[in-house]
Amino acid sequence: MNAQAAPTAAVLIIGDEILSGRTRDVNLNTIARFLAALGIDLMEARTVGDRQAQIVGALNALRQAYDYVLTTGGIGPTHDDITADAVGAAFGVAVAEHPEALAILERRYGPGEFNAARRRMARIPEGGSLIANPATDAPGFQIGNVFVMAGVPKIMEAMLQDVAPRLRTGAVVHARTIRVVGVGESAIAEVLRAAAEARPDLSYGSYPFGFGTDGEVGTQLVIRGRERAEVDAAEHDLSQELRYLGIDIAVT
Repeated sequence: MNAQAAPTAAVLIIGDEILSGRTRDVNLNTIARFLAALGIDLMEARTVGDRQAQIVGALNALRQAYDYVLTTGGIGPTHDDITADAVGAAFGVAVAEHPEALAILERRYGPGEFNAARRRMARIPEGGSLIANPATDAPGFQIGNVFVMAGVPKIMEAMLQDVAPRLRTGAVVHARTIRVVGVGESAIAEVLRAAAEARPDLSYGSYPFGFGTDGEVGTQLVIRGRERAEVDAAEHDLSQELRYLGIDIAVT
């Protein structure tokens, strides 16, 4: 892998409740923003159910393809929390109680509260290191380039504090948005194509709005790149071309 390239990452969301629609996933958005602020390119996201073969297959594919894999879900105290076992199987290592995790959980719960179910949360694949959990204490873990976190959004977000220092960072991506009002994507498609071809190092995206509403119709054109000056110049040139064509715009 090119040493100058930005680090890459994937997200693996684990849980039948996500696939069934019972629970709305918000973790992907949180992680995407977290990685973007560190200059790490999120390349792929997958969602799998609480089935070990699916988790193992997806995890092995992702950890071999990208620098980092962040998983959410399946490390709680119930029978369907099988992520630790699946990660152990993916790495070919045993899963056992981690002394430090056990001590953390014993301090967390009062006499008689630390039952067998809660004790399951101390099970970590051999060779793994703990990820601190400021929200509820029950730790996540890291093994290799895989970071295993809780599925509950507030807990997962709290765990990211301990994940951040472990990641190699890259140059942050800068973005400028041109809001085009009163015309649809087709009206500016050729202009956008020409702009993208002129600056292949930048990313150009078009995101329409206003469908099925009584409000204004238009599209947001987003320019992204790691060199702020280049992004600013691209925004200036595209804005000038759109204004020349008589199209109303606003830049953010």
